[in-house]
Amino acid sequence: MRITPAYELEQRWKKLQQYMLADGLDAVIIVQNADLFYFTGTTQSGNLYVPVCGTPIYMVRKDLGRARQESRLTEIVSFASMKDVPGRLAEYGYKEPARIGMELDVVPVGFFERYRKVYPDAEYVDATHLIRRVRMIKSDYEVSIMEEAAVQVDKIFRRARKAIRQGMTEIELAAELEYVARINNHMGYMRMRSFNGEMVFGHAFSGAAAAVPAYNDTPLGGSGMHPAFGQGAGKSTIECNEPIVIDFTGSIDGYMVDQTRIFSIGPVSDSLAKGYDDMLKVRDLMKQIVRPGVSWGSVYAECFELAVNMGYVDSFMGGSGAQVSFIGHGLGIEIDEYPFIARGFDKMQFETGMAFAFEPKLVFPGVGSVGIEDTFFLGADGLRQLTFTSDELVVLDRQEN
Repeated sequence: MRITPAYELEQRWKKLQQYMLADGLDAVIIVQNADLFYFTGTTQSGNLYVPVCGTPIYMVRKDLGRARQESRLTEIVSFASMKDVPGRLAEYGYKEPARIGMELDVVPVGFFERYRKVYPDAEYVDATHLIRRVRMIKSDYEVSIMEEAAVQVDKIFRRARKAIRQGMTEIELAAELEYVARINNHMGYMRMRSFNGEMVFGHAFSGAAAAVPAYNDTPLGGSGMHPAFGQGAGKSTIECNEPIVIDFTGSIDGYMVDQTRIFSIGPVSDSLAKGYDDMLKVRDLMKQIVRPGVSWGSVYAECFELAVNMGYVDSFMGGSGAQVSFIGHGLGIEIDEYPFIARGFDKMQFETGMAFAFEPKLVFPGVGSVGIEDTFFLGADGLRQLTFTSDELVVLDRQEN
């Protein structure tokens, strides 16, 4: 089992402390699972208290033994209730904090109110931006895991070439691909930070079903199996001469990559094939302009302009009325990390060490969807693509299946 090294954890909480000092915070309390994993190496229930100066204290409710096995932090202690927090911190000489940061974008109100009773005189502020800034710069250790996830996801797509057959349902195809993912160490889930950001770890759509919009903030939704979870693969059957969208997330040891490819049994229409080629041009434009110092929003604007000039104002990144205002998103432990290649993010810039997925897609209601998605890393030597499955539109011979 891979355990996050102590040096990785130390680099992370020390960087957070630098941001805390600049922002005037005395402490940050971390409770959300993704952030806990990032800063502790485990997700055992409790909270991580990060002082602006000094060693973090991981206070664990359940399970203390496992937390000590899985985390390389030096200070891991038990606590039973919120009222124990001040006493535990006093044992380390930490005085009562006057200004406390928390993950207010995701912490439930009731949960937050219980914490506020611990230090009722303190000022509580949102530390989300600080935490996300730390997490957006990936270390060599993190990138190496994402590269393993890219190998995993390539196996999924190679299986798709063999598994796709006329008359099978989307859910049957999804099940075959999910099996391949799981036996190749996929963790079986993907984390998304946004509220109600539920997503399965892979989508398999075909034909018009791929153009069905859904509630999740993605260009493609799908009908799903039931309104209770109205997204993803459904019971539509796969037919010849229609685009089949495979959009899967690789996930190994907490880290993810994202990839989309298009398949068909027999050729798709000329207009869909052209649309696919045009999305490759949008991707290639992004690869030319992304570099440190360029704003996230300007990359979005240039790529969006190209798509519009090619005639896709009503179909780019969703069908008319259901379009999303982004083309790319950061990823690592969560699927929606910094950076956001999106409208309005004109003051935030690309930095060396960022990893992101870029997914130019077209949606034609009643017809289908085409597009591509890959994961990239902006390193010291430039932009590098982590996912590597061939980007051809894969046309399968009907006799192969």
